[in-house]
Amino acid sequence: MNAVAPVSIEQVYAWLQEVPDPEIPVLSVVDLGVVRDVSWDGDACVVVITPTYSGCPAMREITEDIRQVLARHGIGEVRVETRLSPAWTTDWMSEKGRAALKDYGIAAPAQQAIDISGISRRSAGPAIECPRCGSRDTRLVSNFGSTSCKALYRCVSCREPFDYFKTH
Repeated sequence: MNAVAPVSIEQVYAWLQEVPDPEIPVLSVVDLGVVRDVSWDGDACVVVITPTYSGCPAMREITEDIRQVLARHGIGEVRVETRLSPAWTTDWMSEKGRAALKDYGIAAPAQQAIDISGISRRSAGPAIECPRCGSRDTRLVSNFGSTSCKALYRCVSCREPFDYFKTH
């Protein structure tokens, strides 16, 4: 028989907002969409997380940070489980997270449907908005940015470079 949860799941999610993404500290792991589920199993708080990509080096640090934050709030037993399927997608980012990326100078990932039929030609994709001036007159400089989750772009209007959080 399961014990009554000492705190609500909503409260646990609120505490998890204190856990920043190690690579982009303005984003919490909740707003990034890494936290998939929170539940109680008896007296244990179970947090399910999904890495942003296979082999993400930040997962160990995120797991430890989750344990520390919840312990600081009095949760004695914490189980952090990793779920790889379905794979994380940028669609799981919250609007708050997308706004935080833009304020930090990183273009948020474009939300778009991807044609997987293999029949139609793939479009060039949406124009990426500059997080500094808002112009959509931007150019891809490199598919590889400061981390593997980002690409490097340059704004033609304000001439500033910026990171773009890749769509997954």
